[in-house]
Amino acid sequence: MTPPATFAVAAGTHSQLLAAGPRVASSSNSRRAQLRVRAVATGPARRPVSSSPPPVAPAPASPSPLQQAAPRRVPLGIQEVDNGAILGFSAELSEDHPGFHDAAYKQRRVNICNLARSHRIGEPIPHISYTAEEVAVWGSALTRLEHLFQQHACKEFQRSWPLFDLRPDAVPQLEDLSQVLQGTTGFRIRPVAGLLHPRDFLNGLAFRTFHSTQYMRHSSKPDYTPEPDVIHEVIGHLPMLADPSFASLAHAIGVASLAADEEQLKHLVKLYWYTVEFGVVREGSDVKAFGAGILSSYGELQHMAAGGAEVAPLDVWQPLPKISYKDGYQKRYFALESFEAGAVELQAYCASLQAGLTDEVRAAVGLAS
Repeated sequence: MTPPATFAVAAGTHSQLLAAGPRVASSSNSRRAQLRVRAVATGPARRPVSSSPPPVAPAPASPSPLQQAAPRRVPLGIQEVDNGAILGFSAELSEDHPGFHDAAYKQRRVNICNLARSHRIGEPIPHISYTAEEVAVWGSALTRLEHLFQQHACKEFQRSWPLFDLRPDAVPQLEDLSQVLQGTTGFRIRPVAGLLHPRDFLNGLAFRTFHSTQYMRHSSKPDYTPEPDVIHEVIGHLPMLADPSFASLAHAIGVASLAADEEQLKHLVKLYWYTVEFGVVREGSDVKAFGAGILSSYGELQHMAAGGAEVAPLDVWQPLPKISYKDGYQKRYFALESFEAGAVELQAYCASLQAGLTDEVRAAVGLAS
């Protein structure tokens, strides 16, 4: 899933997350990635001036006694991460949604969302018997995207892709895919009814849990969805989460979210948006996609490959631009000079926030004390 921002995803233009909301109306991916990031703005820590380790991000100023609120409780396990704080794109659809006037589709969404709400940690993920119409939508998106991956997807994505054995004639079940992830990087999938609050979504990553929707976009627009759906989750996110280096990075972002104050969370969500959702990396003289908002959108992937957007270096310590999810395809991608070097920088920023965690929390997320 994508942190909430506001989301629009197209199997030919796919985007939208953790941006307290993620995605774009004309870019299915952009928007979805944005949905997950919708509740986030700026506020990074400053880059260290010397070669010494980055400083710990400063704690927010203490409010006066009259302003003090109850301290935020940091979860110590995935059971304590709320997957019911849905910000949107659940069973309720807005009037501009392709399925708004389709009563049968809306009821189908209700049924699938209710299965996610009833799921309990430790139980198998509910099996969805996808209809022939839903399988056709899945197959169309998968077939179109696969033609572009060899040339435009990063090597980490291509290395993990065969692990899932995705076929156009069958929508995969999240339980089966979760078992693949657990066997490669220790991540698992937890079903969710829609776009989670960004802190809850990122907190899940700290416990190596990826929250994923199970419903399918409307058949009238197989290359577009205004929210994260099973196509975005499975095709865009899971292959990268099966890569050990990327999974470690996702885990670090999640752990950092446990310690982040509200301003730091805003910057963290933007980092997620411009990397996990819309990140690109240089491989020699080529620019390749590793962000789910690009890799799950036929249109966004073509847009990137054609040089339709500016490619700028990513500086994790500097403020990042406002997330755009209403202007079609992305106007700017932030590139890692190499996946390895970029991961080191991102890990360093996350570590600057993680330093404030208690030993109890560090132990709960698998960090050495």
